[in-house]
Amino acid sequence: MYDSLQTALTSPWLYYVLMGIYVFTIVVTLGVVISENRNPVKSLAWVTVLLTLPLIGIILYMFFGRSIKNTRMITRRNRKKLKRLERGHQVDIRRLPLSDESKSQIKLGRSLTGSFYYPDNEVVTFTSGKAKFDALMDDLRNAKSSISLQYYIFEDDKIGRQIADILMQKARQGVAVRVIYDHVGSFHVRKKFFKKMREAGVLVYPFFKVNFPLLGYRLNWRNHRKLVVIDGKIGYIGGMNIADRYIDGGKFNHWRDTHLRITGPGVAALQYSFGVDWNFMGQPVLENEHIEPDTRDDNNKVGIQLITSGPTNQWSNIELMFHRAISNARERVYVQTPYFLPTEGLLKALVAVAMANIDVRIMIPMHPDSAILRYASFSYVTECLRAGIKIYLYKPGMLHSKVMIVDNELASIGSTNFDFRSFEHNFEANLFVFSREFNEKQAEIFLNDQRLCERVLPNQWRKRPLLKKWAESILRLLSPIL
Repeated sequence: MYDSLQTALTSPWLYYVLMGIYVFTIVVTLGVVISENRNPVKSLAWVTVLLTLPLIGIILYMFFGRSIKNTRMITRRNRKKLKRLERGHQVDIRRLPLSDESKSQIKLGRSLTGSFYYPDNEVVTFTSGKAKFDALMDDLRNAKSSISLQYYIFEDDKIGRQIADILMQKARQGVAVRVIYDHVGSFHVRKKFFKKMREAGVLVYPFFKVNFPLLGYRLNWRNHRKLVVIDGKIGYIGGMNIADRYIDGGKFNHWRDTHLRITGPGVAALQYSFGVDWNFMGQPVLENEHIEPDTRDDNNKVGIQLITSGPTNQWSNIELMFHRAISNARERVYVQTPYFLPTEGLLKALVAVAMANIDVRIMIPMHPDSAILRYASFSYVTECLRAGIKIYLYKPGMLHSKVMIVDNELASIGSTNFDFRSFEHNFEANLFVFSREFNEKQAEIFLNDQRLCERVLPNQWRKRPLLKKWAESILRLLSPIL
């Protein structure tokens, strides 16, 4: 038997069959890459890898190269049912007391995602994890009918267990509690943590669960959103996951982030976004979810528009919204992001407005939570400095805030990092807030953070070690998949 097997393995016909299968796989993969009609530079990069390193190229393409653009997340019928959560809210954009640039921004958001503009909301900003989680847990304890909670990371640590205990208690009291966590983002969390919640009546599901043979197909597309809706009245959105490091800093002395609490009609947009993801995972449509906006009188009401984006969309929704906002800037563009790996279009937009003498400032952490991403981010600094963009390195700890402030009326806060992954591969959600008062407050927060930063000066930057320059240049090549 051994001799027969050895003969079969060394026979010419088996060699030709295996080579034929190998070549056929390469040719088919090349055909798929070309037929997707992507950016020619990206397509040529994949073709080069597949031709020069065929085996490695196929593996990399399975994990990082596949495209699911124009894939329908839910049926049109279910989407129409979910739209009832927003109650057909519509305003005449032309009559809004906003600048022409803001009106143009709202129209673009409507065209890209169908998202409504909601006036008359109250938005509270949190810049510390403790304040955010104290408010969130208080709202969760007071929930009467429903809780919809979605996070990229839901840790089994002190704050994670505190929130899980509240969710289980509310479920036992008859509150409808639904939880979505990202399977890869929370991959290291023990299964019994979520199992315990399910046994208590909490409906808990992982988004895009990664199992063989779907590992390569799903690994690259992660749900990075951080949304909470309570009783259809209160919403949360921003950059904070559920983990102790957002309170105590973890391995950093300090963890700086931004999150928002919303009351008003705009909460319906968050519930709709959650409903789409919930139905995408095979769960029932939340068509009967009760939405009851908070109608308390407040002189500081603001207008908001929720923009979601993901790899299934035809367009890179949030990237286009950022591009429009930057291009429309007349006075200033302030950006806070943990990772600065802009697409070519966004980099050119920033350079163009900076060279038009508009005040452009980028704030990133001096020491982020990834050395690779640090070098990749730093590779863009030289070009920015040449254009007159001011770069600030946040010193106290990890800067995880995802904020963009444009002129004196628009601010965007959410889960989207200023990088390829967020724009092209992740499911993200950002709130675009249109308000002079809110914009002024965010600018004040930015400038306070700026006092804790070290500004990058061109003369000093040019003197950094040659080895660092090489590391930055090499890792920049990996920017699209980092």
